[in-house]
Amino acid sequence: MIIDSHSHWLPEEIIANAHFFSKAWGDIEAQIKIMDEVGIDKAVLSYPTSDAHLKLGSFSYVSRLYNDNVAKIIKRHPGKFIGAAVLPVDNSQDMTVELKRTTQELGFKAVSLASSYNGVYIDDKRFLPIYKIAQQNNIPIFVHSQIINPIGFERVSDPLLTPVIEYVFDTTICIGKLLMSDILKEYREVKFIFAHFGGVIPHLAYRFDATYQMLRGINFVKDLKGNPTEYLRNIYVDTSGDIKKTNFLSALELLGPKHILWGSDWPAKKDIASSTQAVKNLDINEEDKENILGKNLENILKGA
Repeated sequence: MIIDSHSHWLPEEIIANAHFFSKAWGDIEAQIKIMDEVGIDKAVLSYPTSDAHLKLGSFSYVSRLYNDNVAKIIKRHPGKFIGAAVLPVDNSQDMTVELKRTTQELGFKAVSLASSYNGVYIDDKRFLPIYKIAQQNNIPIFVHSQIINPIGFERVSDPLLTPVIEYVFDTTICIGKLLMSDILKEYREVKFIFAHFGGVIPHLAYRFDATYQMLRGINFVKDLKGNPTEYLRNIYVDTSGDIKKTNFLSALELLGPKHILWGSDWPAKKDIASSTQAVKNLDINEEDKENILGKNLENILKGA
């Protein structure tokens, strides 16, 4: 079974009120067509983050609009799509209400968060009730890079550099803050799934441990009660349509094959066949390839 852990769809009202997205982001039939052609059995629909809430009035409106429309797709195509709920992040109480509504009433199996919101990262205390519910109910949390004003945009705002560099570093900082706030330790059972291989976290594994040990030696950093990689190995990452080996090799070294999920990043990336082939070309055993292509996510979702 092949399950796409990273795909997007948006309702027309969000597309019309966001500054970036085209009508292709609302074409579910095109997605189904390519899924059938490539042999993808299921796909997670997660929110790519947008600025639509600025024109539409609130995160609350956007979250309900998005979730209700995704629920219709799930109902119209049973077994084909997995809903990841958007939450009204400006209100902690409303977030828990919407999480319960989407999972208990609409059949959603996951949560969709951005790496940050206006510079506030998801280690903020407002998210703790969500992590508690997710841990109790085995609800995975898909984390997409923030594309609206990510880290560094105030110094460099460039149509190429922002998505290539700043998106992935917003995710990288997000994971780092979850580490340093002890959330990765205190909520070990929460399945955090980060897009784009978790930014550059896999590439920084040795530097995390070596620097931490040096700084602990002079009592310059808090005691994590273990090396950073002990907690970083608990996260999951998706491949986000990557077709090169570099990120795969680093992720395999840090996380192992059971914490990597294949994802297409549709419709931002359309060469789905090449991204599945990239997994098949890895120098790992067939079981590990099958796990990355779908079984890992299938196991995560079993308890949701």
